[in-house]
Amino acid sequence: MQVKIEDQSSIKKVLSFEIPKETISKELDKAYADLKKTVEIKGFRKGKVPRKVLENRFAADVHAEVAPRLIQESFIEAVENHKLDIVGGPQLDPPELKPDADYAFEITVEVKPQLDDIDFQGLEIKKTLYEVSEAEIESQIYMLQKTMATKRKVEDARPVKEGDFVLIDYEGFLNGEAFEHTPKVENYVTAINMAPLPKEFSEKLIGAIPVQDLDIEVVYADDFHDENLKGKTIEYKVTLKEIQEEVLPEANDDLVKGLEQYKTLDEVKAAIRDNLEKGIAQRVKHEMSEQVFSQILEKIDFEVPQALVEGELNGIISETEQAYSQNNTSLEEVGLSRELMQEKYRYVAEKQARRHLILDKMIAQEKIELSDEELDASFEEMAQAMSATKDAIKNFFNLDQRQLEYYKHTQLEKKAIDLIIEKSSVIEVTPEDAQTADAQTEEEGAEA
Repeated sequence: MQVKIEDQSSIKKVLSFEIPKETISKELDKAYADLKKTVEIKGFRKGKVPRKVLENRFAADVHAEVAPRLIQESFIEAVENHKLDIVGGPQLDPPELKPDADYAFEITVEVKPQLDDIDFQGLEIKKTLYEVSEAEIESQIYMLQKTMATKRKVEDARPVKEGDFVLIDYEGFLNGEAFEHTPKVENYVTAINMAPLPKEFSEKLIGAIPVQDLDIEVVYADDFHDENLKGKTIEYKVTLKEIQEEVLPEANDDLVKGLEQYKTLDEVKAAIRDNLEKGIAQRVKHEMSEQVFSQILEKIDFEVPQALVEGELNGIISETEQAYSQNNTSLEEVGLSRELMQEKYRYVAEKQARRHLILDKMIAQEKIELSDEELDASFEEMAQAMSATKDAIKNFFNLDQRQLEYYKHTQLEKKAIDLIIEKSSVIEVTPEDAQTADAQTEEEGAEA
């Protein structure tokens, strides 16, 4: 077999193969010999069917079995011999196999770019010294109060206002007739200006005093997510039955009685502070990482295989679809599509692919390894974050070695980032100084 490799670019190669007709002949002989042992044709004893008859009946099937195997074997051999670091799937349009001729075909592949050693020492990066404020903690306590809030009927005869809850009955009519897709609903409690009721409800209910009957017209847009309502004008008959107020429990130790792991409000506040501080640590690490990649990318330039970009892009879209699915909605329902997201996030995907390639180079360049102790510690950290046991995390990865290898690589990438930051010149700044510097940078960019 002969193979020639042509570089179309630093990341794209065309492999030209030529398999001698003698090899083709031997492979076909073997294939027909195997077929002859098993095939049954009327008029011939099993194992005695002439080659010519087999060729007339099964040539297309035999060629369809032999050609892909020869292509695969040749491709694997070429990749191993030439040590090609291929990404994505090979592209080819296999020609027809002819028994009496050499078999020539081309395969186009993308490979990882060969990066020079990365000069990462001495980068200057800023570390913003964020602090947890009491206001943030109180905000979290308020949200806890909201989850435990109760409602009580407003006894005074007053109009509905912002922040109220209302108890209503409603039914929708289309062209004066009861509409099956807006049936009568009784004793429905909703907050003013809260989905799923249209905003027209809140606009008409504010200022009304129970008990009161109201007519509320809602014109649904032509692109409304509900097929049964889009483009229609529905007249709702609404009865405002009562106003309800939200009653928040006091922020004291009684508030946390239903929380098993805490006994006092101070313990809850301490836990909130701890979580906020962990969030700050992650934010600071992210900001420093952004600075690292920004400075390294100013020093080096390289082509990125489209297969890696597409992989990152598909990951972004899949995560978005999953997030919407968990909220019982879809991309289409919020006016998005995979095509729109591919266009919108392609730059982000390419940026992520570049970062992974840089980190791959760093891992190899600095011979970064992950010890068993480090892996075990990362499992423990994941278990705590997921409120699971370390054994459960281990068992999950033991069932899927590919996921385990991917996870190990993400840990190596983290070590690579930590190494770069460790070797950098870190300047600590206040959030105010960081904000001023960002504003100046944006101003300079606008002027440029």
